[in-house]
Amino acid sequence: MGAILECRQSIILLGERPGLSAHDSLGAYLTYEPHAERTDADRNCVSNIRADGLPPLEAARRLANILAESRRLGLSGTALNDAGNRPDAELG
Repeated sequence: MGAILECRQSIILLGERPGLSAHDSLGAYLTYEPHAERTDADRNCVSNIRADGLPPLEAARRLANILAESRRLGLSGTALNDAGNRPDAELG
């Protein structure tokens, strides 16, 4: 869908799989220039978004920072991490 819409970046929010201990948890998956050939290595994930895990407001701050750096560098996933930007860190 990202390729069809010619998205520069995408974020997909997914709930945890049934049966896991944190049934109320969300994961956010960010991809720069999403298309069908992208792999998990091309995505950044902010996980355990929930009241008893990573609070939603903090998750939003992290995602905003990752989005900004991803756009600035034209990267996501391990390439963005290798550039010194860990998805769990404040990026400025």
